[in-house]
This record gives sequence, structure tokens and C-alpha cells, in this order.
Amino acid sequence: MFHGKAASESDTVPPSGTRSLTLKWQYLRVGRRARWRNAPFPLHWHSSRMIEAFAEHLRPAARSRPLWPDRTKPYTMTTQPLLDGSIQRLRLKRFGLATGTYVLLIVLVMVAYCTGYYHATFFGVWLASVSVLLMQGVLSLVFFGGYNQRFKDPSLTEFQVLMGLGWQTFVLAHMDSARGTFLVFYVLVLLFGLFHLRPKVFLRCSVLALLGFIGLNLWDAAHGQLDDPGLAALQTCALFIIFSWLCLFARFVQNSRNRMHQRRITLQAHQETLRGMMLQLEELASTDELTNLYNRRHFLRIATRELELMNGNYTAGLALIDLDHFKRVNDLHGHAAGDRVLQVFGKTAAQCLRADDILARYGGEEFVLLIPRCTRAQLVDCCERIRLAFTHVTLPEFPELDLSLSIGMVIIERGDRMDRALQRADQSLYRAKHQGRNRCHGAWDYADA
Repeated sequence: MFHGKAASESDTVPPSGTRSLTLKWQYLRVGRRARWRNAPFPLHWHSSRMIEAFAEHLRPAARSRPLWPDRTKPYTMTTQPLLDGSIQRLRLKRFGLATGTYVLLIVLVMVAYCTGYYHATFFGVWLASVSVLLMQGVLSLVFFGGYNQRFKDPSLTEFQVLMGLGWQTFVLAHMDSARGTFLVFYVLVLLFGLFHLRPKVFLRCSVLALLGFIGLNLWDAAHGQLDDPGLAALQTCALFIIFSWLCLFARFVQNSRNRMHQRRITLQAHQETLRGMMLQLEELASTDELTNLYNRRHFLRIATRELELMNGNYTAGLALIDLDHFKRVNDLHGHAAGDRVLQVFGKTAAQCLRADDILARYGGEEFVLLIPRCTRAQLVDCCERIRLAFTHVTLPEFPELDLSLSIGMVIIERGDRMDRALQRADQSLYRAKHQGRNRCHGAWDYADA
């Protein structure tokens, strides 16, 4: 269940040095709006890359360890599939809106046919309507099957706009005096692509619509079917003015959207950067800077949370670890040697633990260990492994040091309080010290005695 190996002589821990001053300088540097250009990462990076760069710049040794060991979510889902699904649903809603507009236009054509303004046979009207509905059915298969995502424009906005303009011109070709009534559908079709087409594409669609209407009038004039040339010229000028205004408005809308998009990206970048800074601050506040382990306050938080999640089906193991004769190491070899011993213990113990086990520096040369879902035998086996691994560690710079530790162990059941468990573990640690050090002692040994 527990696996690992003792720390080697080449294990090193990044020096702490003047890290606090560096962090303070980084926060001031990133936080000033006028100095984004001099920040330790480019602003145009993706937000996740920014947080990675920020974590790399601040604390390389601690950026990979989560603050809360969460066993309730074994797999992490990304938000990209959810975002793609929401965008696809939005495309389907727009397509449904276009289909509804076609249905209403067909109904209006039927009314024009019944009132005598649409000059065609009933079979011609029926065939045109069925053709439009059939085309919409094909598009529905494309959208609902997800095949639209293979195109450069997954919404197929330009294709739908061109199809609508062609259908509108076809309807106007079978009308004479009622053409002015149906001219508004040109505007309706172009408005469908106002917020999604680029200005050049929108201009191209407008020009095609205007040329189609002009060609329709010229065809009627060439065949002597244009009853009122002046009205046709007036309608053409009105369409020209409307299309020109729509093109200008489309450019204005696209420019506004681009500006809003850039501002949103900048705001998201700021938010992600601040979120990353808050995560780093929380990590720094919960981590012992010397050993890179959790500190006492953060351990008590996550240990209390672990106890609250316990049920009656399993127990947890708690151990207090004290390095033997640590004061003598500081007195004889200096505090640098003591710091080195603490760092080596942190690395050695971490290699003997699972990812879910929680090891923290409790204070001074004392450490605390919480092992979830642990039996008495497993707790003893893990603590003995840590003890033996630490006794086999030798420091090249201090070869004369004989390292050892003492451990007090206790089993936690559901309903136990953390302060009571720590008190019993401390009593077990005291008995281990009293019996000669370099040993593991469990609270159950005293109870059995």
C-alpha cells in the first residue's frame, strides 16, 4: 500500500534566500496597470499560459501540489466541450429562426397567390415552396449531424444569406405591382448576417442582391413587362440607399464587436492573472517555505475537513514525528545544518507516502502526518518505513550526523476530534522519547498495557 524509497545524497531543495522580497516586487510589478508591458509574461498569452508562467516565476517547487487533496473528483473535465456544445445550440437556434422566417414567407406568397398578385400556376407555387422546405431539411441534417463544424464558417451564414436573397429575387420575379411590399425581405435577409458576416462579405451579399433586383427589372423592361419604369427606378434607388446604410452599419457593428472582444480578452486576462495571484498567495500562506510542506494552520484545516468526510466504514491514521536531538544539531553544526536536516526529512518522508497522505510541518522539528483510510497495521508499516528511510540518509556536507526520529501514532475513528487525537499522539510521542528515541509508539500500546 505504501511505497517509496529513501532520499539520496543528491536530493536538493531550492534555497529560500530573499524570496519574500522577490515576491513583493513581482506583485507590485504585475499589479500596476501602467507596467503590463514589463510584466514577467506577455499579456496576449492565453490565460492558462499566463497562470503557468506566473507560477513558474514565483515558486517552481510548489506549483504542482494542490492545496486541497480532493478524492471526490478523480477526473477533471475541461470546459471546452461544454463551450462548443453551447455554441452549436446557438447555431441551431439561429437556423430555426431562419426556417421559421421561410415558413412565414411561404405563407405570405400563398396569400399573394390567392389575391392575384403572384403570377404563377399553383403547381409552380407548390414546387417552389417544397424546394425551399427541402433545402431547409438538408440544412437541418447538416446542423443536427454536426457536419457544419467541418466548414470554415460553422454557422453557414453566408450560404444561408445567399440562398435567402436568391429565393427573394425568385419571388419578386413573379410579381409586378406588389414588388414594393416584398422588398422589405431583402433587409430581413441581410439583417440575418449583420452580426456574423465580415464587412467585405456583407458588402458582397448586398451588391449581389442589388444586382439581382436591377437585372430583374432590366429583364422585364427588355420583354415589355415593366409597367412603371419610374417606380422601378425609385425602388432601385431606395434599395441602394438601404444597402449602403446597412453596409456602413455592419462595419460599425463589426468594429464595435472587435473592440468589445479585445476588452473582454483583456479583462479575462486580468481576472485570470489575479486569480492566479490569489492561488499563489493562498499556497504561500499554507506552505512552509523551508520544507515545502503544508504548515500547521493549513494542516488543521484539511485534517478537519477529512474528519468531516469520514464514515463508519474506515479509520484514519495520525502520527506526530519529532526529529531526535535536533537542538544538538543546531548547537554543534549551526542552523544551516538544521535547515538542511528538515529539508531532507521532508523529501524522504514524501517519497514514502501516497498522493492522498497529508504531511505537514507542525512546528520546529515536529511534523504531523494524516493517512486517510488507514488501519493500525498500515499506519505502523508506513511510520516504520519513514523512520528507517530517514536513519539511512547521509548528508555529504555533514557526514558525521546520525539522523533518527521518534513517532507517536494514533488511530482516528468517526466522531473523534482532531485536538483530542493530536493530544493522544503527543502523549505517544512522549513515551517513544522516554523509551529511548528512534522508535514508533502507538497510543493503543499504552491502552493495552
